[in-house]
Amino acid sequence: MHTDHKKTRVYLIGGGIASLASAAYCIKDGHIRGDHITIFEESPTLGGALDAQGSPTTGYVMRGYRMLEDKIYSCTYDLLSFIPGRNHKTLKQELLAFNKKTKTHSTSRLIANGTIIDAGPLGLHWKDRSHIFELMALSEPSLKASRIQDFFTPSFFTSDFWIEFSTTFGFRSEYSLAELRRYFLRFIQEPPEISTLSGVRSTVYNQYDSIIAPLVAWLKGKGVHFETSCTVQKITFTKNSKTVTRLTYTKGGERTTITVNPTDQVLFTAGSMVSNSSFGSMTSSPKLDSRTPWPLWNSIAKLNRDFGKPTVFTAHVNKSRLISFTITSKNPLFFKLVETLTKRKAGEQGLITFKDSHWLLSVVLPQQPHFANQPTSVTVCWGYGLYPEKKGNFVQKKMLDCTGTDLLMELCGHLGFEQYIPKILRSSICIPCLMPYGTSQFLPRRKGDRPAVVPPGSTNFAFIGQYCEIPDDIVFTIEYSVRSAQIAVYSLLGLPKKVTPIYKGQHNIKILYDAFKASLR
Repeated sequence: MHTDHKKTRVYLIGGGIASLASAAYCIKDGHIRGDHITIFEESPTLGGALDAQGSPTTGYVMRGYRMLEDKIYSCTYDLLSFIPGRNHKTLKQELLAFNKKTKTHSTSRLIANGTIIDAGPLGLHWKDRSHIFELMALSEPSLKASRIQDFFTPSFFTSDFWIEFSTTFGFRSEYSLAELRRYFLRFIQEPPEISTLSGVRSTVYNQYDSIIAPLVAWLKGKGVHFETSCTVQKITFTKNSKTVTRLTYTKGGERTTITVNPTDQVLFTAGSMVSNSSFGSMTSSPKLDSRTPWPLWNSIAKLNRDFGKPTVFTAHVNKSRLISFTITSKNPLFFKLVETLTKRKAGEQGLITFKDSHWLLSVVLPQQPHFANQPTSVTVCWGYGLYPEKKGNFVQKKMLDCTGTDLLMELCGHLGFEQYIPKILRSSICIPCLMPYGTSQFLPRRKGDRPAVVPPGSTNFAFIGQYCEIPDDIVFTIEYSVRSAQIAVYSLLGLPKKVTPIYKGQHNIKILYDAFKASLR
């Protein structure tokens, strides 16, 4: 394999964490010149799903909120270990220092009827426990495209364990059993802490300000080219092969074709969970963007069966759609009420789920400020609903049809804050976001639906991001995207460096014993 990379050029399609991490590893480990790397991004901003924007005047917006964990996020920690942050620290050092000071230990993981309930007892029946451990012992190929509800009995889905687990990670009963198995194995060390979330690690600010912005700054300092508001429309391969010869893109109405040499590399982020996102306001609900997503992946998937099947992940919007919302408050009342109820400061409670919510509504109050430019007089929190097609308990609307005002009223109802609703509404901006493919990674799939990071026979082309296949690892995480970047870069460049290993706690007798013991609660 070619190992002299002085003339190698790298083209990265997509401006999310997978591409940014790939560029970083190309520079650090592949010794590729920064000015030989180009990142194409369709939107005006970088970061993909790790975006965060807004102001105290218009309201802040985050489409998602992510929690980290020390053993699972080994690739992510590796990336953060060489990207400079603030005060002469790396991003990893910042993260560890912050979490040493601000520790999550929830006493309010579940709330029902406005009252905190004891989330310690997981409520599993013996049959449920046996099914969990049986699932982990099965092989993934044997599961095929089975759904979670095909394997477990109805009692499993009413247990507090399922409510806590599903809302922490975003699972519904009709999602992939194979993905649930992977999650059980990867998080086998977490059951003792599932009700307190004490294994959770948080970034100092939102993930854009804490990870994306400093990473982009580092890449720009290395000379990396960023082409934003730019759409790559075509990837041309040599006939009957997987070698890229040309890229065609448009920017500002102008069409450009790039010749890709055999020693150049093309890394493609296929698909995005935030594609076709739409936003609402305090007075309007977000509207569904019904345009066909991922046209580039769809076009190349027709060329070769090794390029995956994107329609598997886009054909069931009624199951993959997700509603999240961000609340910006100019009055500390809401935060103070929640802190009084939970007896925990913001940043220490972790995710709060309303067990009796028809939407299975959850909210998290991170430590403030959560945005780098956020005034001290402003607070920001985030939430989401796992079943947005259902009507609310207090607002008789489907979550899909709710305005920001509706969402705030529903949330306050679950918290028992009805008397404070007028004051909270006057001082808050709640912005809902509809993501039609928010949990599409979890839809049932078969072997071949996700392409390999480097398809068999590929010479200069790789898939990265959430919709490629990485054995044993878990989608819906920053870790999956960063791991795909490591695999793609090390493989295509023929580097002797090994990909950061996956932690496999299921081989540790003590971990297994502790997990089983926790299941007895």
